[in-house]
Amino acid sequence: MTLASPAGLPLAVDPYQPTLTPVGGSLTLSALVATIPLLTVFFTLGVLRWKAHWAGLCSVLVALVIAVAVWGMPAGRAVMAATQGATFGLFPIMWIVFTAILLYQVTVVSGRFEDLRATFHLISDDPRIQAIIIAFCFGGLLEALAGFGAPVAITGVMLMAVGFSPLRAAAVVLLANTAPVAFGAIGTPIITAGTLTKIDYREIGAYVGHQTPVVALFVPLMLVLMADGRRGVRQTWPVAVVVGVTFALAQWVSATWFSVELTDIVASLAGLLAAVAFLRVWQPKGRDAALETLAEERQRELVAAGGPSAP
Repeated sequence: MTLASPAGLPLAVDPYQPTLTPVGGSLTLSALVATIPLLTVFFTLGVLRWKAHWAGLCSVLVALVIAVAVWGMPAGRAVMAATQGATFGLFPIMWIVFTAILLYQVTVVSGRFEDLRATFHLISDDPRIQAIIIAFCFGGLLEALAGFGAPVAITGVMLMAVGFSPLRAAAVVLLANTAPVAFGAIGTPIITAGTLTKIDYREIGAYVGHQTPVVALFVPLMLVLMADGRRGVRQTWPVAVVVGVTFALAQWVSATWFSVELTDIVASLAGLLAAVAFLRVWQPKGRDAALETLAEERQRELVAAGGPSAP
């Protein structure tokens, strides 16, 4: 690779090609060393209780040191890679998150968020069905529009409002996000992969769209299992299967032939419409028992956290 100097003379630039096994020729040891920046985030956040931005900056510095000292990456290029990643993190990633949070705050202040939650209640007042509708369908839509932590934070609060304990709500929304996350933020992960590899991102999206539907098929059933155990699966499996199949087929079709950017939007809306249509002709049993179980669990968590017990 050559670049032209200001005088018009060619300047030789040796491309940096990292080795896969810089630590003793061992792929395992090299992979362990490569996880140190990630472990730094966990340690500074979970043990030292640092604020997120300081923990992130510390992890970046550790990654720079490892890249230069272990992988032999030129320091200048390591810094350039870090700054390029930071810039890409701000635009468009943080811009998408900012606008999503702004829209969420507008809906809360205006009272429209309560209307949205009431709409889900009209579809079904069964908490197990609401786990599918809110965490999977609506969460998938938020993942498509905003991505990153926005869908988990928003749908987690909504599930707590309908009776889920904080820990169970967090687990449910994190599981629900596994199927739509690959096409999050208007397909940003797919588009980024295409930019880095110089492969048409639509081709990458089609391959991903043939894999994620396999996960999507089973996620609603797993959500019901987490919400109410085996009893919940026995009582609600028809609607869980309908939503999972519809979401998966819509993902497949959109990623393959329609639009990578709109894949999660199409799939989430299709899954929600399928749930609404199916629930008009069929309703699960066991709603009251599920609500009672969730209320008891929430009370136990509240007492364990040092809060007041219910009278």
